[in-house]
Amino acid sequence: MNPETSPITPADLVRRAVREFESPLVGYAAGITHDLDAARDVVQDTFLKLYTQDDPARLDGPGLKAWLFTVCRNRAFDWLRRRKRLVSLDASPVEHLATNDPDPHDATADSEETSEILRFFRRLPDNQAECLRLKFQNDLSYREIAATTGLSVSNVGFLIHTGLKRLRQLLSHETSGAHVPAIRSTPLCAAPHCS
Repeated sequence: MNPETSPITPADLVRRAVREFESPLVGYAAGITHDLDAARDVVQDTFLKLYTQDDPARLDGPGLKAWLFTVCRNRAFDWLRRRKRLVSLDASPVEHLATNDPDPHDATADSEETSEILRFFRRLPDNQAECLRLKFQNDLSYREIAATTGLSVSNVGFLIHTGLKRLRQLLSHETSGAHVPAIRSTPLCAAPHCS
Protein backbone atom coordinates (compact mmCIF):
# COMPACT_ATOMS: atom_id res chain seq x y z
CA MET A 1 0.00 0.00 0.00
CA ASN A 2 1.25 3.43 -0.91
CA PRO A 3 1.94 5.45 2.27
CA GLU A 4 0.73 8.63 0.51
CA THR A 5 -2.77 7.23 0.01
CA SER A 6 -4.97 6.43 2.94
CA PRO A 7 -7.50 3.62 2.76
CA ILE A 8 -11.01 4.64 1.79
CA THR A 9 -13.43 4.86 4.69
CA PRO A 10 -17.12 4.02 4.49
CA ALA A 11 -17.93 7.71 5.03
CA ASP A 12 -15.69 8.71 2.09
CA LEU A 13 -17.33 6.15 -0.16
CA VAL A 14 -20.84 7.24 0.82
CA ARG A 15 -19.98 10.93 0.29
CA ARG A 16 -18.71 10.13 -3.19
CA ALA A 17 -21.73 7.93 -3.97
CA VAL A 18 -24.17 10.61 -2.82
CA ARG A 19 -22.40 13.26 -4.88
CA GLU A 20 -22.29 11.16 -8.07
CA PHE A 21 -25.37 8.95 -7.90
CA GLU A 22 -28.05 10.34 -5.57
CA SER A 23 -30.13 12.08 -8.23
CA PRO A 24 -30.05 9.22 -10.78
CA LEU A 25 -30.87 6.70 -8.05
CA VAL A 26 -33.86 8.74 -6.84
CA GLY A 27 -35.14 8.97 -10.41
CA TYR A 28 -34.68 5.25 -10.93
CA ALA A 29 -36.38 4.33 -7.64
CA ALA A 30 -39.24 6.75 -8.38
CA GLY A 31 -39.75 4.99 -11.71
CA ILE A 32 -40.29 1.75 -9.81
CA THR A 33 -42.26 3.01 -6.80
CA HIS A 34 -44.13 5.90 -8.48
CA ASP A 35 -43.70 7.72 -5.18
CA LEU A 36 -40.99 10.36 -4.80
CA ASP A 37 -40.89 10.21 -0.99
CA ALA A 38 -40.60 6.42 -1.08
CA ALA A 39 -37.87 6.73 -3.72
CA ARG A 40 -35.88 9.04 -1.46
CA ASP A 41 -36.26 6.57 1.42
CA VAL A 42 -35.13 3.72 -0.83
CA VAL A 43 -32.02 5.66 -1.85
CA GLN A 44 -31.29 6.55 1.76
CA ASP A 45 -31.49 2.84 2.63
CA THR A 46 -29.15 2.11 -0.28
CA PHE A 47 -26.53 4.55 1.05
CA LEU A 48 -26.95 3.15 4.55
CA LYS A 49 -26.25 -0.34 3.23
CA LEU A 50 -23.16 1.02 1.48
CA TYR A 51 -21.97 2.61 4.71
CA THR A 52 -22.30 -0.68 6.61
CA GLN A 53 -20.23 -2.71 4.12
CA ASP A 54 -17.36 -4.60 5.74
CA ASP A 55 -14.88 -3.81 2.98
CA PRO A 56 -15.66 -0.43 1.39
CA ALA A 57 -12.45 -0.51 -0.67
CA ARG A 58 -13.77 -3.43 -2.72
CA LEU A 59 -16.66 -1.24 -3.92
CA ASP A 60 -14.48 1.79 -4.62
CA GLY A 61 -14.22 1.68 -8.39
CA PRO A 62 -16.20 0.94 -11.52
CA GLY A 63 -18.38 -1.65 -9.79
CA LEU A 64 -19.86 0.89 -7.38
CA LYS A 65 -22.45 2.19 -9.86
CA ALA A 66 -23.87 -1.25 -10.66
CA TRP A 67 -23.82 -2.19 -6.96
CA LEU A 68 -25.78 0.94 -6.01
CA PHE A 69 -28.39 0.42 -8.72
CA THR A 70 -28.78 -3.25 -7.78
CA VAL A 71 -29.31 -2.46 -4.10
CA CYS A 72 -31.62 0.44 -4.97
CA ARG A 73 -33.68 -1.82 -7.25
CA ASN A 74 -33.99 -4.49 -4.58
CA ARG A 75 -34.99 -1.93 -1.93
CA ALA A 76 -37.59 -0.39 -4.27
CA PHE A 77 -39.18 -3.77 -4.99
CA ASP A 78 -39.12 -4.54 -1.25
CA TRP A 79 -41.02 -1.28 -0.70
CA LEU A 80 -43.59 -2.28 -3.35
CA ARG A 81 -44.11 -5.68 -1.72
CA ARG A 82 -44.58 -4.10 1.72
CA ARG A 83 -47.01 -1.56 0.28
CA LYS A 84 -49.09 -4.28 -1.37
CA ARG A 85 -49.39 -6.07 1.97
CA LEU A 86 -50.56 -2.84 3.63
CA VAL A 87 -53.27 -2.04 1.09
CA SER A 88 -56.64 -2.33 2.75
CA LEU A 89 -58.93 -5.06 1.42
CA ASP A 90 -61.88 -2.71 1.20
CA ALA A 91 -60.04 -0.03 -0.79
CA SER A 92 -60.38 -0.02 -4.52
CA PRO A 93 -57.14 -0.93 -6.29
CA VAL A 94 -57.79 1.91 -8.72
CA GLU A 95 -57.50 4.40 -5.86
CA HIS A 96 -53.93 3.25 -5.26
CA LEU A 97 -52.91 3.17 -8.91
CA ALA A 98 -54.53 6.36 -10.13
CA THR A 99 -52.88 9.45 -8.81
CA ASN A 100 -52.87 13.09 -9.81
CA ASP A 101 -49.29 13.51 -8.61
CA PRO A 102 -46.91 14.02 -11.52
CA ASP A 103 -44.27 11.41 -12.16
CA PRO A 104 -40.87 12.81 -11.14
CA HIS A 105 -39.68 12.37 -14.70
CA ASP A 106 -42.56 14.58 -15.95
CA ALA A 107 -41.73 17.21 -13.37
CA THR A 108 -38.15 17.41 -14.55
CA ALA A 109 -38.84 17.22 -18.27
CA ASP A 110 -37.32 20.26 -19.88
CA SER A 111 -39.22 20.08 -23.13
CA GLU A 112 -42.62 19.21 -24.49
CA GLU A 113 -41.15 16.47 -26.68
CA THR A 114 -39.53 14.75 -23.70
CA SER A 115 -42.84 14.86 -21.81
CA GLU A 116 -44.63 13.33 -24.76
CA ILE A 117 -42.10 10.52 -25.10
CA LEU A 118 -42.27 9.84 -21.37
CA ARG A 119 -46.04 9.51 -21.67
CA PHE A 120 -45.56 6.76 -24.26
CA PHE A 121 -42.67 5.30 -22.28
CA ARG A 122 -45.05 4.41 -19.42
CA ARG A 123 -47.00 2.19 -21.80
CA LEU A 124 -44.06 -0.15 -22.34
CA PRO A 125 -43.82 -3.48 -20.48
CA ASP A 126 -42.09 -3.02 -17.12
CA ASN A 127 -38.97 -5.00 -18.03
CA GLN A 128 -38.41 -2.98 -21.23
CA ALA A 129 -39.05 0.32 -19.46
CA GLU A 130 -36.66 -0.58 -16.65
CA CYS A 131 -33.83 -1.50 -19.03
CA LEU A 132 -34.40 1.66 -21.07
CA ARG A 133 -34.35 3.81 -17.94
CA LEU A 134 -31.14 2.23 -16.73
CA LYS A 135 -29.52 2.63 -20.15
CA PHE A 136 -30.60 6.09 -21.25
CA GLN A 137 -31.49 7.94 -18.09
CA ASN A 138 -28.81 6.46 -15.84
CA ASP A 139 -26.14 5.66 -18.44
CA LEU A 140 -25.51 2.08 -17.31
CA SER A 141 -23.80 -0.31 -19.70
CA TYR A 142 -25.54 -3.52 -20.80
CA ARG A 143 -23.29 -5.43 -18.41
CA GLU A 144 -24.19 -3.10 -15.50
CA ILE A 145 -27.89 -3.42 -16.35
CA ALA A 146 -27.53 -7.20 -16.40
CA ALA A 147 -25.85 -7.13 -12.99
CA THR A 148 -28.56 -4.81 -11.64
CA THR A 149 -31.56 -6.74 -12.94
CA GLY A 150 -30.24 -10.31 -12.86
CA LEU A 151 -30.85 -10.68 -16.60
CA SER A 152 -28.29 -11.85 -19.14
CA VAL A 153 -26.48 -9.23 -21.22
CA SER A 154 -28.13 -10.56 -24.39
CA ASN A 155 -31.57 -10.37 -22.76
CA VAL A 156 -30.87 -6.76 -21.76
CA GLY A 157 -29.93 -5.97 -25.37
CA PHE A 158 -33.09 -7.63 -26.63
CA LEU A 159 -35.30 -5.75 -24.16
CA ILE A 160 -33.71 -2.42 -25.08
CA HIS A 161 -34.06 -3.13 -28.80
CA THR A 162 -37.70 -4.24 -28.54
CA GLY A 163 -38.50 -1.40 -26.13
CA LEU A 164 -37.17 1.21 -28.55
CA LYS A 165 -39.03 -0.44 -31.42
CA ARG A 166 -42.27 -0.47 -29.42
CA LEU A 167 -41.75 3.14 -28.36
CA ARG A 168 -41.37 4.17 -32.00
CA GLN A 169 -44.54 2.26 -32.91
CA LEU A 170 -46.49 3.95 -30.14
CA LEU A 171 -45.20 7.35 -31.17
CA SER A 172 -46.02 6.90 -34.83
CA HIS A 173 -49.43 5.32 -34.16
CA GLU A 174 -50.59 7.91 -31.63
CA THR A 175 -49.27 10.89 -33.55
CA SER A 176 -50.12 9.88 -37.12
CA GLY A 177 -50.36 13.07 -39.07
CA ALA A 178 -49.01 15.12 -36.17
CA HIS A 179 -45.42 16.05 -35.42
CA VAL A 180 -43.62 12.98 -34.10
CA PRO A 181 -40.91 13.92 -31.62
CA ALA A 182 -37.50 12.60 -32.50
CA ILE A 183 -36.37 10.03 -29.99
CA ARG A 184 -32.71 10.93 -30.61
CA SER A 185 -33.20 14.46 -29.27
CA THR A 186 -34.30 13.37 -25.83
CA PRO A 187 -32.35 12.18 -22.79
CA LEU A 188 -34.10 8.81 -23.06
CA CYS A 189 -32.26 7.93 -26.23
CA ALA A 190 -29.07 9.81 -26.82
CA ALA A 191 -27.12 6.83 -28.15
CA PRO A 192 -26.29 6.73 -31.88
CA HIS A 193 -27.89 3.30 -32.36
CA CYS A 194 -31.32 4.62 -31.36
CA SER A 195 -32.22 6.03 -34.77
